Amino acid sequence: MLILLGVAVIVAGFALRLNPLLVVVAAALTSGWFAGLSPLQVIAAFGKAFNENRYVSIAYLALPLVGVLERAGLRERAAAIIAGLKGVTAGRFLLSYMALRQVTAAVGLVAIAGQPQTVRPLIAPMAEAATEVHDGPPDLAARYAVRAMAAATDNVAVFFSEDVFIAMGSVLLMVGFLTSSAIVLDPIHISVWSIPTALAAFAIHGARLLLFDRRLARRLAPRTPGVIRP
Repeated sequence: MLILLGVAVIVAGFALRLNPLLVVVAAALTSGWFAGLSPLQVIAAFGKAFNENRYVSIAYLALPLVGVLERAGLRERAAAIIAGLKGVTAGRFLLSYMALRQVTAAVGLVAIAGQPQTVRPLIAPMAEAATEVHDGPPDLAARYAVRAMAAATDNVAVFFSEDVFIAMGSVLLMVGFLTSSAIVLDPIHISVWSIPTALAAFAIHGARLLLFDRRLARRLAPRTPGVIRP
């Protein structure tokens, strides 16, 4: 059980807002120490994991494309589209995006959207535009809050829905780990029991988005007298 102290190190480090990289390394060294691994063996494990998962860096190839599209006015065009819709708030828009993101993640289309591909150039500007139309021009703090909620919505939707897809790497990892521990489990069982978790995540975060709308309305109401809200 002492191996699990690495989890405590991560929780404490993030709670104290320390450098994430240092926190992860400290957690790995802590767990490795109690597992009987030397520092060199822990570093070797890091290198092996990086080598086996180097395809993760492919996401950086999307950044130049996003930059070119933003230079051509992608963010402004996205904001103009959402501004033309009536009755759309940041929370309602993000709730719709979350539903779409969960459905696509559940069928294995995780890479169809994401933070660099859609959230920064499309979803966040559209949510800001919805806030401006419904509640009035947001101040800088409100804009940052909308952007943060847009990023959080994407994370929550993917994290709690991707295991519904039976061929997802995380599902296969859990099956492999349990098999190595002499626990036989069919991948379909993990997928099926991931559905209630995904629905609960949608309900909980959806409620947070609707409450977020109310907080934005209260925050921006004094700055926009005479605005009639539904």
